[in-house]
Amino acid sequence: MILFKKSSDITNYLQRNSKSGFRIGFVPTMGALHQGHISLIDISKKANSFTVCSIFVNPTQFNDAKDFDNYPSTIEKDIDALEKAGCDILFLPSVLEMYPNGTQNALSYDLGYLETVLEGKYRPGHFQGVCLVVHRLLNIIPAHQLYLGQKDYQQCMVIKKLVEIEKIKTTINICPTLRENSGLAMSSRNMRLSDKDKKLALILFETLSYLKKNIKPGELSELKQTAIYNLINAGFKVDYIEIADAGNLDIIEHWDGNRKLVAVAAAFLGEVRLIDNLLLSA
Repeated sequence: MILFKKSSDITNYLQRNSKSGFRIGFVPTMGALHQGHISLIDISKKANSFTVCSIFVNPTQFNDAKDFDNYPSTIEKDIDALEKAGCDILFLPSVLEMYPNGTQNALSYDLGYLETVLEGKYRPGHFQGVCLVVHRLLNIIPAHQLYLGQKDYQQCMVIKKLVEIEKIKTTINICPTLRENSGLAMSSRNMRLSDKDKKLALILFETLSYLKKNIKPGELSELKQTAIYNLINAGFKVDYIEIADAGNLDIIEHWDGNRKLVAVAAAFLGEVRLIDNLLLSA
């Protein structure tokens, strides 16, 4: 595996090695890698000539400075895991490398409705930061295929929107959420949970599963309120638990039995904010 820290170096390397049929797969991460990240590397390797992974904890997508400061860093373990997975290239830039002109006059992206609900509502500015860093990364790494995990459901939709509005020639691939045997969604933030809290965290997935099992056409408010109560009763501080249209994230209050739905949730367990989602209908 080749490691690059300078954007010009990795761009030049990829351009020099480009040839007919050459395809670049890209997996952007913020490090603290787990098997979910590695599964994206595996998928990319099967479909592309080169697989590139980036590790960059992006300050512009944290609306809480404390959350940024507490984000786990395991760079040596990450590099080892990527080498074992057969990743071809690791891009490991500094903040200055990513934002050489600072972020004061950063681009603004018209994300419309997606920026007003759920994560957009509870983390103002978050998705602007996500777009800023992904746009920059895709200018540096001319990826044919970009691989993302479904756990960050709304973020996946935002990145699709970014690629559309900026006319970026990269195909977005949304890959299934990987879970522990218990059902807990794999997440870098799980490293901040105690063993006791990891067991409690399962209730988030169990609550989404409860929605999937009990949903039926008609009014959904009572079902959602029961789900919220279950989380609060278990010790969570709930930002939201909602049922939304799987295609555009419109919040659904009355289901016609036909629209494809997704249940989405975000809640704090202690100081750790967890998110998860589950498709409710095929």
